[in-house]
Amino acid sequence: MSTSIDDLLGSGEEPTGTAERPSGGRARGLVRTVLVTAAVVAVILVVLRAVGLRVPIWIIVAGVLAVLAVRRVTAALSPPPPPRAGARTPAGEEPGSWNWSARDALRTAINGWERPLDWCADNRERFTERVLPRLGELADERLRQRHGVTRESDPARARALLGEPLWTFLGTPARRPPTPRDLAAIVAELEKL
Repeated sequence: MSTSIDDLLGSGEEPTGTAERPSGGRARGLVRTVLVTAAVVAVILVVLRAVGLRVPIWIIVAGVLAVLAVRRVTAALSPPPPPRAGARTPAGEEPGSWNWSARDALRTAINGWERPLDWCADNRERFTERVLPRLGELADERLRQRHGVTRESDPARARALLGEPLWTFLGTPARRPPTPRDLAAIVAELEKL
């Protein structure tokens, strides 16, 4: 039985598609809608009274609520804005497509590694603080799943399983951030565990 790094990044559960918001979020949204409606109705009433028109308040409230509902629906259905000028286009997405912010588990996992790696490319301290602990966690999880140990629980066995180069890499701060080729070799070693 083989487990890849991608298997470790997935949760194994399919999203149900119905994410419930906490009740505080609904109450906050309702209060906000009531406040916005009251403010807009007040402004409309003042303007109408200033020009000498009398319109029943319930008609104004219904109109404001209808406009807010249409605004909310169109905002939910509209495509996301295009990327900023000069922003990097995510790899793997077709140029010219409107779905710039499409999120799936693989893209989220890749971004979870791509951003820190880009950010740490020229800074040894950042790499040591941000990326190296994540790689260590992956190694520990891999060791725990396949062999029932971690680097902390049984260092001698973990060292033997990881091999000296990987053990040294994970245990000592890097003098410089590794090159993409070095990282590929490290991931290949983790895959072999």
